Amino acid sequence: MTIVDAHVHLWDLSRFSLSWFRDDLGLPRVASPESFREAATSPVERAQPDETPQADLATRPVITAIAVQAGDTLPEMRWLLEVAATDPVARAVVLQYVPAPAGWAGLATTVLNDRVRGIRVATPGGAADLSDLPALDALCEGAAASGRVIEWLVRPAQLDAVASVAVRHPDTRFVLCHLGLGAGEPTPKWEDSLRRVAAAPNVFAKFSGLVTGGDDDSRLAALAATASTLFGTDRLMFGSDWPMSARAAPHVQLVDRVERAWGSRSDGFWAAVARETYGI
Repeated sequence: MTIVDAHVHLWDLSRFSLSWFRDDLGLPRVASPESFREAATSPVERAQPDETPQADLATRPVITAIAVQAGDTLPEMRWLLEVAATDPVARAVVLQYVPAPAGWAGLATTVLNDRVRGIRVATPGGAADLSDLPALDALCEGAAASGRVIEWLVRPAQLDAVASVAVRHPDTRFVLCHLGLGAGEPTPKWEDSLRRVAAAPNVFAKFSGLVTGGDDDSRLAALAATASTLFGTDRLMFGSDWPMSARAAPHVQLVDRVERAWGSRSDGFWAAVARETYGI
């Protein structure tokens, strides 16, 4: 089995800044593509049947990764596109939506090329009804016309608005990051809203950013069951959220934990859905 990791973050703070970055977050100042490739293949200790820990190598190589912009500046966008033009794994990019006077993609309009497979609307602190997002309809129409996706980084209270946008733009393909939940605790209200989102056939979702550390296997299994029930197995894809996720588990261990949660469901989750969704 090979993997398309649909959600990784890369940055180099010697080249540009990230407005949210703080040293106490436990994150590296440089998250390079080389560091990601190493993390995705590093030896980890896996428990054997006799419970004796033994080092093993990753047996599910990440052959492609989609680098999702972590900040919102033009220098960062240009750096990510330089990476995608040369790196053997991180070959596709999703850029952040930063409203700008000209161009459907906002600030990203000036750097769009074939490596840019989507635009992410990251607004977890915004209005619940998304009314504070300027030119949202133009963004959706531009993405549809150019064959790109719109990603959502939102909180649970915004999911109903996401569902409404998806219905309003049936020709646009949308991808929900982290099931609209992330490390939060699932609630009946979240599940009801997620059901409304999943009812739109043009919405896909990433099983990403959900590992919280410690023994949360039962939580992950429950989330996998909910997500596959609502979206089916042909609209869900794997994303690690590296290096954010490395604070909870190394990449290879994270893949193991998600694989246990995913169980015997379709292998398309690991690669094929992402390839088809992003056209890579």
